[in-house]
Amino acid sequence: MLPVKLDHLQRLTDDTGLLEHAFGKIPRRKEGYSTDDNARALWMCIEWIRYAERTNAAEAIPLLCSLADKYLEFLIWVQGEDGRFHNNVFYNRTFEPEVPSDDCQGRTLWALAVASLDHPDKRRIPTIRKVCQRGFSLTSALQFPRGMAHTLSAAATLLTRMDEVQGDDVFVDWAKRELPQVVEHFAEHLCQLYATNQRPQWHWFEPTMTYANGVFPWALFGAYQVLEDENIRFIAETSLAFLIERMTPGGVVRPIGNRGWAGPNHMSVWDQQPLEVMKLALASAKAFEVTGEVHYQAVLKQCVAWFYGENDAGQPLADAEDGGCCDGINEDGLNPNQGAESTLSYLLTEAIYHNAWVEGGHSHGNHIDDTQLDAAKTRVSRV
Repeated sequence: MLPVKLDHLQRLTDDTGLLEHAFGKIPRRKEGYSTDDNARALWMCIEWIRYAERTNAAEAIPLLCSLADKYLEFLIWVQGEDGRFHNNVFYNRTFEPEVPSDDCQGRTLWALAVASLDHPDKRRIPTIRKVCQRGFSLTSALQFPRGMAHTLSAAATLLTRMDEVQGDDVFVDWAKRELPQVVEHFAEHLCQLYATNQRPQWHWFEPTMTYANGVFPWALFGAYQVLEDENIRFIAETSLAFLIERMTPGGVVRPIGNRGWAGPNHMSVWDQQPLEVMKLALASAKAFEVTGEVHYQAVLKQCVAWFYGENDAGQPLADAEDGGCCDGINEDGLNPNQGAESTLSYLLTEAIYHNAWVEGGHSHGNHIDDTQLDAAKTRVSRV
């Protein structure tokens, strides 16, 4: 049995894909679908499949594979002949007018890269790899750093695990030929952003901390695994330490609010988004994998605890009964709507934590001690 429920995710999923928004727990069809969310949902399924395969939760795999099929079908559908993924789709299955999104392209490549390595049904993998490879053809057109960071992580993960790929010489040859330059180029770009913007009291890649901040150190830890460049590792560790400092005042996670963001002399408290917590967990888990440093375990635990009430509202955002999650924290309390991004952020944070617990720091043999994370969960279970 999985340690989370997937009922609300199933409620948000129809025969087209994952609906983007909800009114409370009820899907809002008029808001349609986003490729961002369907890519995250595919990634989430693969993360929990990995967990299920390493534990006694094999009975969850058929449901996860069925959901993964829906999300993969959506991604295949929205990919153009040039490899670009269209992001926003009306409920009637027509594409909304939009400016192409680098963030969407990178997020989708990340999900496809993970699925191409870890999907349990080998019959699906050739299709996944073709879609992924086509998407990488647009990497030279990416201009925005979060899209670059996701693409960097996708390329680095593929390269570090190519030795596991059996019986697909075409894909292996393509990856070994094309992806090293993707890693080098985007790692250099992120390091240059850091060099340009960092100051004695500001160890960051941009003048302002905005959204999805954890993707930068996360991507650079992955690049370090490929390039073994100590400067890349230094920037990854320094920037993540700075992000943790800003996001955990008093030892409790406080996401940077999207109503004003954060600069050297200010940090917005509201509105807090679950996505920011998931990205911090993602970066911390990668740091734990690469370095084996146990203090990243504490951050992972704090990220999970945030969803269960260790937060500024003092209330759980996650509904453990069905796996839904509130859309954020405002100054007047929780946003009760439980859309796709927030629900996936919760489910992914739990998956990232549990996989770090099961797999530990790969290079160091460390494993998370899970005996202390349950004050917040225990309180929720008593409500």
